[in-house]
Amino acid sequence: MSKRNYVLAGLAVIALALGIWWLAGSGTVPEPTPSSSEAGQAAPGVLPVDRKQAAQLGIRLAPAVTASEAPIAVIPAVIQPPANARVAVAATFPGVVMRTLVVEGDTVRQGQPLAVISSRDVLTMGADLTRANARASVARSNAARLSQLAREGIIAGARADEANALAAEAGADVGEKARILKMVNGSGTRGTYTLTAPIAGRITTAGIQAGSPVDGTTAPYVIDAANRYEAVGQLPERLVGTVRPGMSILIEPGIAGRVTAVGSTVDPATRSAMLKAEIPAGPGIIAGRATSLSLSGPAPAGAVSVPSEAIAMIGDKAIVFVSTGDGYAVRDVKMGGSAGGQTVLLSGVRPGEQVVISGTSALKALALSR
Repeated sequence: MSKRNYVLAGLAVIALALGIWWLAGSGTVPEPTPSSSEAGQAAPGVLPVDRKQAAQLGIRLAPAVTASEAPIAVIPAVIQPPANARVAVAATFPGVVMRTLVVEGDTVRQGQPLAVISSRDVLTMGADLTRANARASVARSNAARLSQLAREGIIAGARADEANALAAEAGADVGEKARILKMVNGSGTRGTYTLTAPIAGRITTAGIQAGSPVDGTTAPYVIDAANRYEAVGQLPERLVGTVRPGMSILIEPGIAGRVTAVGSTVDPATRSAMLKAEIPAGPGIIAGRATSLSLSGPAPAGAVSVPSEAIAMIGDKAIVFVSTGDGYAVRDVKMGGSAGGQTVLLSGVRPGEQVVISGTSALKALALSR
């Protein structure tokens, strides 16, 4: 009996073990614990790049700043001096050029000699001045003598008055001839006069050389005032009324100016109005140069300005890479125009966020591979 009990007990233990094994095999297997690399994955839309990788990729950042202005349009223009900044240097007396002291393109200061001209008229003017001085001296002496006689009652006062009038007339003649010679920087004894610069600036026209004749009705030199230029552009008729004086303009490379005048009449041939903008001197700013003006107006609310290098294209979409705590977020952006190396973004980036301006190609390749 006891042997039978032992057998039954053994069978029961075996059955219990088989039951436990079956339950364990048919139960749900627990999911594996995420590895440390999976647990540290970046958020969706963010490229996981740590600092070491960023340094290897040459990534550099720049902040997005609030945009006060946004580009409106780019129009063709020509650079020229303002109407009151170009002066012609006239040759007053006919003669022959003895010597030139400047050439076209030279920078001159106010009063600087430009050329020396020999003129018979100046020689004659010098002789006339000498004769006028002699007559004036005699007239003054005669007037003084007659005035003394008139005071003593020897002669009538009318004769003294007449002598004083002749003395004044002779003095006026002397003053006139002296002023003319001084005005042309002339030397009556040598018979020459000197052309000088009436303003400081740059010689834009030099039409004489040594030995050339001048006839007294020409302007051998034209001088443009220093550091004063304006750009005259063609404003499309759709922008007439939108662009106003005071608005900002930009000429490459980074020359800023402002609109001074906008025409109110549209040219029927070009369908454009005249626009004038004041610009300072700078590299490449020379009279007669054809260029383009970038017009800017008030930026919409929320717009930011970023370096143009931050913009990348994926397909037909413009994107920027924005630095986050665990990598670089890919942001779709809407551009509002570019000028002077800066691009205005109307959406997609907030002021103060750091955008990638170097290494965008590597991040773009990484984004396309995901």
